[in-house]
Amino acid sequence: MKKYMILGAILVSGVIFAQNEVKPKYEIVNGSVKATYFYENGKVQQQGFYKDGKLDGKWITYDESGNKKSIGEYASGTKTGKWFFWNNDKLSEVDYSDSRVANVKTWSSDALVNRN
Repeated sequence: MKKYMILGAILVSGVIFAQNEVKPKYEIVNGSVKATYFYENGKVQQQGFYKDGKLDGKWITYDESGNKKSIGEYASGTKTGKWFFWNNDKLSEVDYSDSRVANVKTWSSDALVNRN
């Protein structure tokens, strides 16, 4: 009997957890699928495009407060070009070639504020 009660509790908690899950939003835009993923607080977590089932085009990620964390481009599932990452007081620019890091530059807000 104790096993059935534990199993029942697990099933109920699984159903409750599944109901609280925030589902992504998909829409067709110019022949691509625009995907928007959300945090549990309802704010956008990331947004970008799929084409032929692969990541394609611009992707942007945000923190739970809505601040931009990263922005970059995919070409048929491969990271390409310049990506930008914001982390506290730093901005990093990462150049990708065939999904491999080719170059990294980082700036801190102190360095940018002290420039004249």
